[in-house]
Formats: sequence, C-alpha cells, structure tokens
Amino acid sequence: MYDVIVIGAGPAGATFARRAAEGRKILLVDGQTAENPKPCGGLLSPDAQRVLAHFDFVLPREVLADPQIFSVKTIDLVSRRVRYYQRYYLNMDRYAFDKWLLSLVPPSVEVIGGRCVSMERTDGGFRVTVNVDGEHRVFEGRTLVGADGAGSAVRRTFFDRPIMKYVSIQQWFRRGEGGDPFYSCLFDPETSESCSWMMYKNDAVIFGGCFTKKGCRAAFEAQKKRLFDFLGTDFGEPFRTEACLADRPRRMRDFVTGKNGVYLIGEAAGFISASSFEGISSAIVSGDLLAEAVGRGEDRKIARAYRRATAKLRFKLWLKIKKRWFMYTPLIRRIIMALGLASIDVEERQGRNG
Repeated sequence: MYDVIVIGAGPAGATFARRAAEGRKILLVDGQTAENPKPCGGLLSPDAQRVLAHFDFVLPREVLADPQIFSVKTIDLVSRRVRYYQRYYLNMDRYAFDKWLLSLVPPSVEVIGGRCVSMERTDGGFRVTVNVDGEHRVFEGRTLVGADGAGSAVRRTFFDRPIMKYVSIQQWFRRGEGGDPFYSCLFDPETSESCSWMMYKNDAVIFGGCFTKKGCRAAFEAQKKRLFDFLGTDFGEPFRTEACLADRPRRMRDFVTGKNGVYLIGEAAGFISASSFEGISSAIVSGDLLAEAVGRGEDRKIARAYRRATAKLRFKLWLKIKKRWFMYTPLIRRIIMALGLASIDVEERQGRNG
C-alpha cells in the first residue's frame, strides 16, 4: 500500500514526488520513453525560468539545444504581415529536460515505466493497473495524483469536468543551409483558431500547431502548405511526426484541483496558458503546492489547502484566457501588428551588432 500513487512523471509529477517524498511511500508512473516522448516545441519561458530560479536550479548543458533565440518572428498568414518581438526563451530538448527533473527525485520514490490501464476507488484508497513491458501490474495507494497531462485518465475517471482540447501536431525536418534562426509564432485563422510555431533545434527544424480535433491533420497540412508558400521554401519530407492532446481552459471552472483523495496538477488540472499553451511553469508550481498541502494529513484539509494555495495561479491563468481574445481576434491582432506596438526593428539591431 503506497501513501501516494502519481500518474505521470513530467514536470508536475516529478516536482510533486521530489517535494513530497520525505516520510511517504510514493509510486511514480512514468509513461514517457525516448521512442515516445511528449511532443513539445521545447522552449523554456521566462515564467518557467523564474520558477526554476526559485528552487535555485541550474540547467545542465545537455538539456539545452542550439541555437539560443532572443526574438519571436510573428507571422500573420492572412494579412501576410511580419513583426519581431524580443523574448527571453531558452531553447531546450524537452525529453532531456523532463528526465533531468526526474533525476532529482529521491531514491526513496519508486519509479516505474509504463502506461496506466485502469484505476478505481477501493475501500482503502485506489487500485491502479499499469502495463509494464506488456505485463499488467496492480498497485494500491491511499491517495491518487493525476499528473498525466491534457488527456488525463485521472481527471476523466473521477471528475465530470471536461475541458476543451486541441490536437497538437508537429513535424521535424532536416535543417538545411542558411535559413531564418528566429523562433516563429504563426497565426492563420483559416486553418486554426490557435497559434502555430516554427523553430530550429540542433540539426532540425520543427513546425507544429494546435488544431481542433475534427479534421486536425488536414488543417495542419493546409497550414503547412500556406506557410511554405509564404516563405518561398519547402523543408522537404519530415523525419518525425508526432501528436498529443492540448488543453485550452475557457473559464475558471475548467481548473480542477481535486478532492476525496484524488488531486490534479499541471495540465491535468487545466493549468496551462490559453494564449501561449505554455504549461511547464504551472506544472512545477502546482506540483510544489500540492506537495505542501499533503502535509496537512486529513483529506479535507489537503483539498482546502491546495485549492487555496492555487488561487493566485488560477487567477493568473484566467487572465491568460482574457489575453487570448486580444491575440486571436484577427482584426485586433492586425491593428496591433500594423502599429508595431512593442515590436523591435530587426535590421537596426543587426546593424548595431556589426
């Protein structure tokens, strides 16, 4: 009997397990492998950097990717307008980043690699079945933590609070000679109501975006063609195509923290920016806050403490929902880009750098 079973070993699950390990028997289920990593552009936002600074972390060299980028090239494919904005992202290998966070979890936490098959409530807590190398293994725990992302089986099983989901699709291409080293943020309301991205990462170029479920692959291919037509180039055949679900919170009730022995952290709780789809910072923060709350002992106190502790985070993400309206309303976006508000003059900057 484990004190806590955590489903998902990404930034949220790894942070919770690391912070809550002392004095508790914890099982951490890691469904990610090198052959099946989480699809992600792999940029560490300023918010996520601040969270890491709070823990006095220093990123190891192997987590970083080339090149490091200090500007966002924003492209509106309908108006065909381009603007550059200064941003302080860190380009990284997302799988290496997740494994680094997992390496910080104390040895007292039992980590198993596998996929959760089923879960149910029992008299003494919860029973979880995990497929480990083709074998179904059953584990029991008093508390269950869902850190299993947008497609959270924990949320789906125990909470009737569906959240709007997109399909995030991205493809990897071999990097050719020359090219534009900027991280690009793309808007194309004809194919998607959300943003897409393009970036260089070591020897590859990544293009991806978030699309509504119905017809998502056709919309992705149509947008890719429109982008290539705009750029006047074609990256060739992709060597990797990957996809996953992505949450989009639309109202405060979409943020579900949990109760009755089941708690949600990270994207499983809906903790992701509706405007940029950045979720690493919220994952780490919520994992840390739940770890503090479980020290309360009694379930009712845990639920209340965790809900109260995430109030600031939930309000911040609610503001991102409002910000989305300005970013994704085509007329508003075109006016902002036409006026050049907060944009930088790239040619002038390059000239100063010699």
